[in-house]
Amino acid sequence: MERAEVLKRVIGILTEAQEIRRAVERGEDGDPPEAEAGVVTHLLNEMLPSISVPADASPQQVARHVAEALGPALHTMVAGFSLAFTSLAMAHDAGRTDVSSIQVLQELALEVEAGTYDDGA
Repeated sequence: MERAEVLKRVIGILTEAQEIRRAVERGEDGDPPEAEAGVVTHLLNEMLPSISVPADASPQQVARHVAEALGPALHTMVAGFSLAFTSLAMAHDAGRTDVSSIQVLQELALEVEAGTYDDGA
């Protein structure tokens, strides 16, 4: 999966988590948090690669296959969550009261879509 797609899913996860928290705080009777959390699980699963391991693989070979498959995906996911956190922290530290956290994430999503973060970490 391309870096921009991972970043968009990370932003989606954080946005959905905010919506779940706000709905619970408001006492809304919509979908239960577990159902909405299914969206988060789905987005996470989309970012993780399929792993194929030969049936006769030793435990060490299985571990190597898993590490080789998950390593790059997890690195990109962590970089995405770090970027989102940094964007939110910078808005907070700058005293930005004119935008909500959801709006900061939306701005970040637009920057990702525009290709701002195609290179680098």
